[in-house]
Amino acid sequence: MSSLLNLKEINSFYGDIQVLYDVSLHIDEDEVVSIIGANGAGKTTLLKVISGIMEQKNGKIEFRKEDISNITSHQVVEKGIVQVPEGRKLFPLLTVQENLEVGAYVPHANKEIDKTLNEVYQLFPRLEERKKQLARTLSGGEQQMLAIARGLMAKPSLLMFDEPSLGLAPLLVKGVFDTIRKIRNQGITVLLVEQNVNHALELCNRAYVLENGKIVLEGKGKELLNNPEVKKAYLGI
Repeated sequence: MSSLLNLKEINSFYGDIQVLYDVSLHIDEDEVVSIIGANGAGKTTLLKVISGIMEQKNGKIEFRKEDISNITSHQVVEKGIVQVPEGRKLFPLLTVQENLEVGAYVPHANKEIDKTLNEVYQLFPRLEERKKQLARTLSGGEQQMLAIARGLMAKPSLLMFDEPSLGLAPLLVKGVFDTIRKIRNQGITVLLVEQNVNHALELCNRAYVLENGKIVLEGKGKELLNNPEVKKAYLGI
């Protein structure tokens, strides 16, 4: 597999407080890679740095071997890196379809908006049924579908998920992970930040464990599922 994203010794700060310490990782084409760790470990910060929402103090981010360390967040999306944020961050007073159309604002996605809308509605028939409803009237599960679908409208090469199962009932959690599996099968590479460690490690090809802003473990998902340290710290075993 060819390399898609490379992070090299990334450091990041909130003011004077350091959050990430020399974080290095890589993601290959067509992989699902999970980042697991406790609250406050720096997982969301890491996604924000990749997205260009937060600056890294030093280090390097390469996407398809191009240095994208210092480009703006909208340029990151234009390159093909899209984030599905924690808490969905929908536009509550826009309809389902209007939220989806907003997702296709980058030029290469806008050219194919009708085709992508059709693909998204095939993946999420419920959203097509509700396309004229305001986003705020949807259930929690439907809002998460819409957040994922909006991300897909930007035609990403790398789709990053920040806690997609947060606040959802167990049956809906299963649906979210089934959807991520389908997205991967469509040829979209996935970076998954998720506190549901069991689901995240079962789904992914590889995973990194982030503790206090540092990568402390990495390996294949199923290997980490059986790792005694991971079992004790994250699975309560």
